[in-house]
Amino acid sequence: MFSQKDSNAESRLSGQDRVARNVPETAVEEVEEPLSATSPTASQRPSNPTRQSSRNGVPTVASSLRNGSNSHQDTPTAPPGRFWTDEDGEHHHFLKHAKRQEKLRDILRTFLSGKERENHEEQPLSLMNSWLDQVRTEKNKMAADKSGGPNATATLVQKYGKCQEIVGKGAFGIVRIAHKPDPNDAKHEQLYAVKEFRRRPNEDSKKYGKRLNSEFCISSSLRHPNVIHTLDLLSDAKGDFCEVMEYCAGGDLYTLVMVAHKLDVIEADCFFLQLMRGVEYIHEMGVAHRDLKPENLLLTTHGALKISDFGNGECFRMAWETEPHLTQGLCGSAPYIAPEEYIEKEFDPRAVDVWACGVIYMAMRTGRHLWTQAKSGEEFYENYLKARRSEEGFQPIESLHRARCRNVIYSILDPVASRRITASQVLKSEWGKNIHVCKAGEEGL
Repeated sequence: MFSQKDSNAESRLSGQDRVARNVPETAVEEVEEPLSATSPTASQRPSNPTRQSSRNGVPTVASSLRNGSNSHQDTPTAPPGRFWTDEDGEHHHFLKHAKRQEKLRDILRTFLSGKERENHEEQPLSLMNSWLDQVRTEKNKMAADKSGGPNATATLVQKYGKCQEIVGKGAFGIVRIAHKPDPNDAKHEQLYAVKEFRRRPNEDSKKYGKRLNSEFCISSSLRHPNVIHTLDLLSDAKGDFCEVMEYCAGGDLYTLVMVAHKLDVIEADCFFLQLMRGVEYIHEMGVAHRDLKPENLLLTTHGALKISDFGNGECFRMAWETEPHLTQGLCGSAPYIAPEEYIEKEFDPRAVDVWACGVIYMAMRTGRHLWTQAKSGEEFYENYLKARRSEEGFQPIESLHRARCRNVIYSILDPVASRRITASQVLKSEWGKNIHVCKAGEEGL
């Protein structure tokens, strides 16, 4: 019944054959209803489903430019929400990172007051629960982060302006916005993201510099609408490194999903296809990311998605080579790590990236992680392995009503890496070919 589950002999065929065959030719549904015994089948649904705006998220500022983002742009009159579809059937995004941060602060205050703490502890797979754990971890580092910013050199200030507000934190360090007056218009300014890197424990200056230069060499060589544009790598007066990137005013996918709880079908599909295009490109360039997760997917105001943070990236194939090198070692964030990383000595890093994309899509659609880690003995992952072999299937994936979509997700989340489909095959699947990307996503603006 389900062509991509292990119960079907076709799961042993190549990924593209498995996606293309035995898939019902149903129209792509743009609004999905909760699955119930009385839900109509695909053939009973109206041919032109009602398109609805989603208002439970939040909107934001300027779109990214290759030489920075302009902080003052003409804004259309009152967008109806963070996401909507116009009369011509085109969909649009309006994402505002600042307002989303305000809502997250409200959520954190509520949690710290004890009102929602018990509820969160009962939901170990929720993205919100993971975020609160991260907040606890980062709490001790906040005071140091707020104390100042990089020891600004003349070069940094002259080229990119003064670093001001913090817009992101992580194990790597923090990200601030640099404000530079526009030389052509004194009323406007250009915005850049400046990533300040922490040194790892017991990391000397030589290893620290080598690590940062390696990341910069990878990220600065990539040019694609769905990959962050890295502009510069500078060291400050203390010898600490700062990486300068284009500023994405829409924030990151992780906080968007948390605040929205889950994304609409068209919205999630748009972001997913942009992600797969970016992954296909970096794989063609011989680069694997190895730490794909919603936190590392940045958004512009109008909905372009960009892959960022190549700190764990590696080159698996040089320009003169035709065959990829296998990689080794555990890397990334637990819910997105592929199962082969736990059990294989060496594995294909491209398959690892694709696995993470499948987990990200399910997080967008459900607002939850599928498991804490895809490892033998983990309760939720074991349930998935059993369910994908059953006639009923795995409930979170089965809730994606379109068969084309389900089949691709099952193929992406194939626990056997050699059977897992590639980014290119996802894009060539019937589902992938029917996903419509917004104009901003096409152009990377």
